[in-house]
Amino acid sequence: MTRSFLLAAIIAVVVLVAPAAQVFSADAPKKNARILMVTQSAGFRHGSVTRKDGNLAPAERAMTDLGIASNLFRVDCTQDCAAITKEQLDTYDIMLFYTTLNLPFKDEVRDYLFTDWVKQKGHGFIGTHSAADTYHDYEPYWEMLGGTFNGHPWGANQKVTVTVHDQNHPVSKPWGAEFEITDEIYQFKHWQPEKVRVLMSLNMAKTQLKKPYMVPIAWVKNYGEGKVLHMSLGHREEVWTNEKYLQSLLGGIRWMMGLEPGDATPNPELSATLEAKGKADFDVAEAQNQK
Repeated sequence: MTRSFLLAAIIAVVVLVAPAAQVFSADAPKKNARILMVTQSAGFRHGSVTRKDGNLAPAERAMTDLGIASNLFRVDCTQDCAAITKEQLDTYDIMLFYTTLNLPFKDEVRDYLFTDWVKQKGHGFIGTHSAADTYHDYEPYWEMLGGTFNGHPWGANQKVTVTVHDQNHPVSKPWGAEFEITDEIYQFKHWQPEKVRVLMSLNMAKTQLKKPYMVPIAWVKNYGEGKVLHMSLGHREEVWTNEKYLQSLLGGIRWMMGLEPGDATPNPELSATLEAKGKADFDVAEAQNQK
């Protein structure tokens, strides 16, 4: 076992199973979830996943504490993908990535993870922020995730407005109908609106920098018998102390565990509507700038 696995195993605490009354599905797990949080960076390393003085990074601490506080899951954290085996993967229920570029998984482990493991019943994959800036040229990854990083016009210090389109899904419910946040916002390529359910998107009309397209902020999808969530927020360290952000991730975990219902039906018509609205908002802004 690597030092990074040992460190997380010491800090992460195994907690009691959630009360049976919370389970809405007969197929829901009857045990706590085990989450493997991968925070290795093969490219740019964010402050949120930078370890200092041998301590867990801010995002790692936040997820470990969330597992303890919720009494639902435990988290092991690693920055050593090369040491992960297929056998180790099979001891986990959910993978959480805050990563960049091509991670040094063994090929057979990488292929198993994204073409088989995620699709298995009871498994889930959570991509936070720069998870979309990972494996740009490895199609099984972005096919699983739903899209990949294609620049960040809205930098880390810009305040943006986000619209919530599904206020019932446990991922997006904590945010209300709309909210403002200061964080770095990604735009995407390999985007597959016909395969995902967009829960939240950038409100271009209320955000200072305008672009003529839609920008999803959070989406979910069913993948085989597994479940996938991508949340592009999380660049700034303080986002990992934002209670609504943490409750949003917790909602995603509860959804993956079968403890809370959430619709993952693709809504490509919403993406099409938002795409047209983004162009219209951009045109209005351009016209005003030319006056």
